[in-house]
Amino acid sequence: MRTHSASWRAAAVVASVLLVGSIAACGNSDTGSDGGTKDDGKITMGFSQVGAESGWRTANTISIKESATAAGVELKFDDAQQKQENQIKAIRNYIQQKVDVIAFSPVVESGWDTVLKEAKDAKIPVILTDRSVDSADKTLYKTFLGSDFVKEGRLAGEWLVEQKKTASGPVNIVELQGSTGAAPANDRKKGFAEAIAANPNLKVIASQTGDFTRAGGKQVMEQFLKANPKIDVLFAHNDDMGLGALEAITAAGKVPGKDITIITVDAVKDGMQALADGKFNFIAECSPLLGPQLMDLAKKVHAGETVPARIETEETTFTSAQAKEALPNRKY
Repeated sequence: MRTHSASWRAAAVVASVLLVGSIAACGNSDTGSDGGTKDDGKITMGFSQVGAESGWRTANTISIKESATAAGVELKFDDAQQKQENQIKAIRNYIQQKVDVIAFSPVVESGWDTVLKEAKDAKIPVILTDRSVDSADKTLYKTFLGSDFVKEGRLAGEWLVEQKKTASGPVNIVELQGSTGAAPANDRKKGFAEAIAANPNLKVIASQTGDFTRAGGKQVMEQFLKANPKIDVLFAHNDDMGLGALEAITAAGKVPGKDITIITVDAVKDGMQALADGKFNFIAECSPLLGPQLMDLAKKVHAGETVPARIETEETTFTSAQAKEALPNRKY
């Protein structure tokens, strides 16, 4: 009798252990205790952002976070603070956590092959957003979602060519480049140079990086103004550098938008306000609101669907009058 009772108690203990183990296993699967994928159908995305260097980047981050929430995607977000080594570390962390999809906006174009191959070997699809990489192996990522930066530079240059078509003498241009090695800096410079080549009077007399920041734009513009007594045009690779340059131009006793024609890229709210106020003259838009498209792509690549290798965002350009019209409904 005692033996039968002991056997019953042993069976009960085993059943209890199995039940607890089952609950614990469900708990691990549901919460993703290893930080990785789950069996509840929810997608986990690891996203590495360049940083928070501009109003554009802030709007881009907000768009991604809000869109992830709306799409039911669990987002693991990392700010690389404009350092490639931070992004590589973040991507490796995402691989270890076994996320479903990795997305990132590369700080620079080069040096990604090794870590992207690690993601490919782990069978984790990668989506490039906003900026691309210069890897020869296009199988290392599924798609690139972003703007055509060469086109943005070309649109800026074509507008200037039209504005200065009656110029009989040299038109001196200074250029505030984005971060050295970054795709938008390389491509906008290229597109602008190709466009202004149509008019031999248009000359870039100085070109230097301002790192896409207002502080950088102001500092470099101060140097340009000291070194070059006659500046007719400023081409800034983003609004923030242009806004910083406004301070330097005003401090030098010149009238921005009149004494110096100012062309920028982005069309964030502060830049659009400067354009509406006549301090900027022309902006080529680069939309930061990539979140909804990114989440849609994440679901498709996770499901094994084929997506285009290149997806371009729809954008436009703005003059002062168009900026005034667009500002009241501007989302960023």
